[in-house]
Amino acid sequence: MKQSDLKYSSLIAVLYFGMNVNAQTTPKDTVPKEQKIEEVVMIGYGSRKKVDNTTAVSSISADEVTKTKVLNASQAIQGKAAGVQVTASDMPGSTPTVMIRGLGTVTGGRTPLYVVDGMFMDNINNINSNDILSYDILKDAAALAIYGNRAANGVIIIATKSGRGKLKVEYDGLVGVRNPLKTVKMANAQEFINYNNTANSYLEEPKVPFATNQPYNTDWFKEITRTGIYNQHNIAISGSSESAKYFLSLSNYDEQSILKGTDYNRTTIRTNNEFKISKKITLSQNLSIAFTNNSPKPLSAFTNAYKQSPLVPVRYASGQYGVPIIDSNGNISYSGSRFNNVGNPVSQLDFFNEKSKNMLLQGGLKLDVEIMKGLKFTSQFSGEYSNFKSYNFSDDLGIWLAADPTRVVAKFDGNARNTLTNTKEDYHNWVLSNVLNYNRTFGNHNIDAIIGTESSVKSGIDRTEVKRKDLGTVSDYWNLNNTNYINNILSLNSIYFNKNTTTSYFARAQYKLMNRYLLSATVRRDGSSQFAEGNKWGTFPSFGAGWIVSEESFLKDGFFDLLKLRGGWGRLGNQNVPLSYLPLSSGTDYNYAYGGNAVSNGITVNKGLDPNLGWEITEESSLGLDFGVLNNRLTGSFDVYNRETKNLILMVRNYLSSGQNIEFPSHVGSVTNKGIEASLNWADKVGENFTYSIGANYSYNKNELTRVNDSNISQISGGDLANGEWTKLFNNTTVGHALGSFYLWETDGYDANGNLKYKDLNGNGITGKADAGDRKYFDSYIPKSTLGINISMAYKSFDFNLSGYGAFGFNVYNGKKAQRISGENVEASVANDFWTSTNTNASNPTPYTTLPIASTFFLEKGDYFRINNISVGYTFKDIMDHVKSIRLYVSAINPFIFTKYTGYNPELSGFNSSSPQDEGNPYKLAGVELDSYPALRSFVFGLNINF
Repeated sequence: MKQSDLKYSSLIAVLYFGMNVNAQTTPKDTVPKEQKIEEVVMIGYGSRKKVDNTTAVSSISADEVTKTKVLNASQAIQGKAAGVQVTASDMPGSTPTVMIRGLGTVTGGRTPLYVVDGMFMDNINNINSNDILSYDILKDAAALAIYGNRAANGVIIIATKSGRGKLKVEYDGLVGVRNPLKTVKMANAQEFINYNNTANSYLEEPKVPFATNQPYNTDWFKEITRTGIYNQHNIAISGSSESAKYFLSLSNYDEQSILKGTDYNRTTIRTNNEFKISKKITLSQNLSIAFTNNSPKPLSAFTNAYKQSPLVPVRYASGQYGVPIIDSNGNISYSGSRFNNVGNPVSQLDFFNEKSKNMLLQGGLKLDVEIMKGLKFTSQFSGEYSNFKSYNFSDDLGIWLAADPTRVVAKFDGNARNTLTNTKEDYHNWVLSNVLNYNRTFGNHNIDAIIGTESSVKSGIDRTEVKRKDLGTVSDYWNLNNTNYINNILSLNSIYFNKNTTTSYFARAQYKLMNRYLLSATVRRDGSSQFAEGNKWGTFPSFGAGWIVSEESFLKDGFFDLLKLRGGWGRLGNQNVPLSYLPLSSGTDYNYAYGGNAVSNGITVNKGLDPNLGWEITEESSLGLDFGVLNNRLTGSFDVYNRETKNLILMVRNYLSSGQNIEFPSHVGSVTNKGIEASLNWADKVGENFTYSIGANYSYNKNELTRVNDSNISQISGGDLANGEWTKLFNNTTVGHALGSFYLWETDGYDANGNLKYKDLNGNGITGKADAGDRKYFDSYIPKSTLGINISMAYKSFDFNLSGYGAFGFNVYNGKKAQRISGENVEASVANDFWTSTNTNASNPTPYTTLPIASTFFLEKGDYFRINNISVGYTFKDIMDHVKSIRLYVSAINPFIFTKYTGYNPELSGFNSSSPQDEGNPYKLAGVELDSYPALRSFVFGLNINF
């Protein structure tokens, strides 16, 4: 490539990052081709030829992502980049959990920063993946430090498409069906009766046994699910002229999910335009808007379907909902005694009536000015506005009647016959950045430097929630004009979450000598309103170096087409920590009394305050090697890293003598993530018509809490099973273990009666039984290693793609199974293989009717390998005038999984629709299968037309 072409490519690449990828300097748009040839990677506020980059960056093209037809673009990158772990729920509208090089914080958030065309975002749920041009994932601190306080969890830079060349119209549409990837076979009626009657026989006072001939045999999972159907339609119009480029896309995604009544619809509109004002001035504009409509249902319905007895009918002959009641003869009946406390899952779905709407508007303007040769100025403003509305209507009277078929309306004594909860919330964010970029080559020297400032504001969510009672059942009469609802209001909450402003200054210099020696340095200084005076500012530097060994004379024209060594160090910050709180309490809880009578309210300091509370700081050192051999048909990379969060923020309590009993945040410990990453790719051509590529990536990460410097740390008893049992522990004894490690009693076979025994780990001589000192730590839910495999082939007009992903070295807790007490269903494998005097080697203990404790009996290896996507397509070219190509394709998404886990899904992010902020929290339900959405397999038929 000519030197002039190289400079041209570099100029275009700098503009590509979040300052929009639209700029060009000639009428002919050749940006995508040039970038592919030069293998440009986005590095934040600019770009760099991949061969000249000194940091760890993984790049993924849009073609690789759009092959997997999923709603959320984050889910499609699973298995595409080493060191990037994606854990997703197939529930419509959920946000995948993305971890880059492990988990380094407990309270400080876990998701990476997304930078989409220069806009900072927390997720990309609103983005149509067909609009994405490329992903660049910044993984090491040397690359991340340019984003300072926002980068502790990694950064994913996304550029969306722009217009080029002549007018182009593209349509892509698909329709797909979905079913559970893996199901659990539950006991049928006869198996249930046998198991529970056996358990009942062991009681000192046996209950009425179940009669053997029952009229019902309900498959509850089948009753609450359906075949999911989804479709997506995308149309994009793009093109360019000498003075302008344009891109417009419209997309609609609609899904009727497998859980009955769960519907989801998203419509997106995006427009990216660029205007050449003069030879040296370019104005770019991008705007996107997403409208989302959601009708969610409670995920606890899956747990109730798992536990409810098959003897219970969906409905009685009278039409009333079935309930777990038996009469004195042990037969299912309208009246008698309840034999479990599980609700009817079908009625649960029928009575849950929630709908929500969300509008998210994002956009920005960018001005590029070429001041002189090699010196450019870029100013960009980006902003977003979100408006969310929802209602949840609860028919309290209907729910009360459905719980017992003998109830009548006249005996209803509830506070409200029905309730309606209306929620509204909105927020706005904006970012303004100004950057000077200097890029010149002098002989054997190349200098690429930037200096800039940035201001950002997150307004905080303004939320209003009103709960009213006793409304009409017809929604048209819920909000009548000139109606006084004051006597019907049960609660009114108005909350304005904290506003956050950040001011930043940053600079980066990159130097290349003789096309082989590379140096880079970055510094960013951030000031955040999150912190008190004296702790507002943080400085985040990084350094990197590289050596292109293959350019040396002793390797030139040798075996290696590319051999490069690189390394770096950097410091990152995290301001997403729980800092804003009031250490004072006042009100009736602190009344001062005289003579037994309260005379005044008081104020008390009931929690401590750490005066040095500030950023969580993460430091990382890394080394890497990149290579290419055999005319670059075989390429690969290898990385090692050591990342440490040195001042982890956790909740602590002051000593009892202080009189303060409420926990508060303080810097108390450190967490390390140490790991290796490797990737290989082989690409070749056989003859004129057959091309193929085979790629694989592997990563290993060891997560460990290495220090807790406060023995009075507030204990976290996490992984709550909602029955008094918990499965995870965080305190000063957690040192030496991974975050989110399970803390359980260890089983030790059966006693003489077939009950579980537990190991005596504290040596107090109490054997067989569990006491508090016998619990110990077991592996976390966080995989130690991941593997991704990607294969693509093309022969003439046929194309074939396959991708797979595996996660290994982690545990999963079967929470649904561990909730059972008595009268609830069990898995068929349990009902057919439990301990008896003639079956002492059974896989399961004797049937029990007491609450099971949190033990390793319910802990399973979660290791799995899954085929993520298989797709086959055929392209018809030059069929008629104005139709360039038509491609037909079929895809199987998640068609196969290989795992020994006995539950529905070993990939558990802990998503809970009632508290989505807890997703991925190591001390919530991450890694615990409870109220979780099953993994799905999908079969897709699609059509792509280019005009």
